[in-house]
Amino acid sequence: MPARTPEPRFLEPLLGVAFDLDGTLVLSHHDFGRLRAEVIRCAERHGVLPGKLTVQDPVHRIVERAREEFRNQGLPDGQFYRFEAEYGRAIDAIEMEALPRTVARPGAADLLGRLQARDFRLAILTRSSEAFARAALQQTGLAPFFGYLRSRSSPGPAKPSAEALLSLLQEMEVPLDRALYVGDHLIDAECATRARVRFYAILPDPSEGPAATMTSDRFLAAGASAVARDLFELARQLNVAAPPAAAA
Repeated sequence: MPARTPEPRFLEPLLGVAFDLDGTLVLSHHDFGRLRAEVIRCAERHGVLPGKLTVQDPVHRIVERAREEFRNQGLPDGQFYRFEAEYGRAIDAIEMEALPRTVARPGAADLLGRLQARDFRLAILTRSSEAFARAALQQTGLAPFFGYLRSRSSPGPAKPSAEALLSLLQEMEVPLDRALYVGDHLIDAECATRARVRFYAILPDPSEGPAATMTSDRFLAAGASAVARDLFELARQLNVAAPPAAAA
């Protein structure tokens, strides 16, 4: 019999729930390898020496290391800002290519509808661009559930900076001890734990390929309070699941 995923250790009354977008609520199957390679190509075009950056790192780590290389190599600040603008345009375009194949993750609309019916304040905190996030929500029918959205295009630091989540919760007028962040990646756990906000992990959808090998143990070690196999189990953990059907 397969082991059950971990249950919540506590469940105080929540007021607001912020969700990661891609992989958590929608499935777009971005070509992350291509995204990372393009950021590295942009950095090298602007002066970073070849071999200093690796596609094994997520985009935000590549950018952090590129910044360090710009400083180490004595490159002017203006060069870094031009790099930022160029890689931003490049990955925005690559993201939008995934829009036609983007679908809602199974259970997303039902979960969000039940949370909304219970007067939870709902928000999106994503590293996707504003354009992709809003278009994906519209295409999948999830846009009406969200009055708050913060993306990498938003002013100020982006996820996994704690400031990104804290700014969003301030806009929502949700205290930290009544907030929850839900995501499917260790970056999401890092952001929540930095902000000292409760984090629930959802395991990647099996269709996500290599990313689907993420484990409950890794999420718990990263600070998750609970782990759900899918959005249906998350609904149960949040006490908003549909009651089981009556036996015939």
